[in-house]
Amino acid sequence: MFKSIGFIGTGNMGSAVATAAVKSGRAESILLANKTMAKAEKVAAELKASGTAMEIRTAANSEIAQKCDLIFLGVKPQMMTDMLAGIQTELAERDDRFVLCTMAAGLTCEHIAELAGGTYPVLRIMPNTPASIGHGVIQYCGKNVSEEELSELQTILTPAGQVVRVEERLIDAASAVSGCGPAFAYMFAEALADGGVACGLPRAQALTFAAGMLEGAAELLLESGKHPGELKDAVCSPGGSTIQGVRKLEEAGFRGAVIDAVIAAYEKTLSFK
Repeated sequence: MFKSIGFIGTGNMGSAVATAAVKSGRAESILLANKTMAKAEKVAAELKASGTAMEIRTAANSEIAQKCDLIFLGVKPQMMTDMLAGIQTELAERDDRFVLCTMAAGLTCEHIAELAGGTYPVLRIMPNTPASIGHGVIQYCGKNVSEEELSELQTILTPAGQVVRVEERLIDAASAVSGCGPAFAYMFAEALADGGVACGLPRAQALTFAAGMLEGAAELLLESGKHPGELKDAVCSPGGSTIQGVRKLEEAGFRGAVIDAVIAAYEKTLSFK
């Protein structure tokens, strides 16, 4: 359906989604633009190296606005107004159907259409950094788009990981969990490794053990369908080592701190509106 896909912004999220789009094989061409064009050229070269037959090249924002059926807007919320103002004329001159797709935290589909200068169809996605290796979590929704277009978006994004449709009113909360969550998880992994080093483990081993544990724990949580509290209890033997560690985490307000971190991220996202 989307024969030509454009990316305005090829940072971490833009390049991750572009990689998924190439892997999906759904488009005939991929056009890439970035404020620093050298970055777009680097991403284009990496995507071409995958051996795909589709056309992949860099382009100006204006060309993407003029030609692409699906236009991913991969710029920060505070940059969106100026970027869309710069392509309003090209979008307004089109007489064919195109869809905008925003990745910016906090900006609603309706707001994106207003900034773009029309009542255009808009998709909204919230990917996270693990999408770059195909293990991301991506929420999506849309306004003035068809079910077919929503389905096509899901197909395009599937190579990046889990793709879940949510109501737009929930997408900011979802982003605070899965979009911001990797940073919290990395802090936890680093702290675990630091603890291991304090107990005598070499740093590299401690990091490997921490990361492997987190991967396995996450898979068990997803595959078992059990409540995380039940899985935690299964590790805590009476009078054992783990429950003493849990006690220390509770004394330090571990769970309350994590909850507060998610709420703080959510509230910051709302401030971009």
